[in-house]
Amino acid sequence: MLTPTQIEKLNTLITDGYGTPERVAQRLHDLVFMLHYLEEEVFSRREVQSAADLLRSLGEVLCKST
Repeated sequence: MLTPTQIEKLNTLITDGYGTPERVAQRLHDLVFMLHYLEEEVFSRREVQSAADLLRSLGEVLCKST
């Protein structure tokens, strides 16, 4: 179960970083596609870094209870 602090941080991440939950969901969908087909020169380095940033941010929110 998410704590109130985690919910608040997740809402901030979504709003500030992506605007809407739907945009985050679409980005996660794109990320799954990207990782499934990840090969050299298919995606730019920046696209892969951006995807990793999203996963790291979500992980930080979900793992911290404070």
